[in-house]
Amino acid sequence: MQFGASVWPFQWDTPYEDALRHIASLGFRSVELIAWNRETLETHYTPQRIASLRSVLDGEGLTLSEFVSTPRGMASPDPAQRRAAVEHFERAADVAVALGTTIINTVAPYPFEIGAPPLIRRPLAQIWTMEVPSGLDWAANWSDYVETTRRMCAICEERGLRYALESHPYRWVCGAASMLRLIEHVGSPALGMNLDPSHMFPMGEMPHVSVYQLAGRVWHAHFSDNDGTTNAHWRPGKGKVDWRALLVALHETGFDGTISIELEDVPGVSRPGQPATAEFDAENVLSVEYLSALCKEVGIPIQGR
Repeated sequence: MQFGASVWPFQWDTPYEDALRHIASLGFRSVELIAWNRETLETHYTPQRIASLRSVLDGEGLTLSEFVSTPRGMASPDPAQRRAAVEHFERAADVAVALGTTIINTVAPYPFEIGAPPLIRRPLAQIWTMEVPSGLDWAANWSDYVETTRRMCAICEERGLRYALESHPYRWVCGAASMLRLIEHVGSPALGMNLDPSHMFPMGEMPHVSVYQLAGRVWHAHFSDNDGTTNAHWRPGKGKVDWRALLVALHETGFDGTISIELEDVPGVSRPGQPATAEFDAENVLSVEYLSALCKEVGIPIQGR
């Protein structure tokens, strides 16, 4: 396994060439790129831009660990929206291949695309709930989502990609059990997980137990910490996740992919229109040092930063 970095906490907005150079200057050799929506996918990831990004990646000695783009409508009750989601995914898969990665990531959808309040606000809410209309056919929505995912996995299989689905609170996939259920129903070898403890821990999961349950289906990981109350993305070691146990579980189950440091709620992080600061650089360096020390303690080899 190796440590990498997500580009968006360093620089939220495109273009990303300078952010890639900066990430490389911190010693990382693996990075993720993202298209926030279909418009960004079409207008930014042109053949010319892809060539530019590939040139920077190659010149800086960076490997693209995965490409991230989440279509809207994957679990919509509207067939037209689900078709549009598959079209978005196919376009993202082509971009992923052109950029030189073998993994594509999306976040799981909400049932019926109905949404939920951001979990980070939960400590300030007296009543914590989400609006659910009556009369919804939940079994049909699950079936629709399975079929959409099956079509997306077929796209991956055709292109030699793996689909690293990211669980998220209150969505169709919110932990290990729901991920395993989807894997069973879809039936594709391309489908696995982008393991994000900061999304699973507040849902009551022990991240290291989840890794054992998902053995052989973890394609990629996002690492950040929290206290199990919200999905805050802190520096590993600043919350309650048992990182030693998680690293051991990944090692024992044969994970050999990228652990991408994804800090979104720490000093100096990038926001729309605002690049990250030197404080954020320090948070990333300290994250890698902390995790590397744990790996050394338990005898887990790490390839570079």
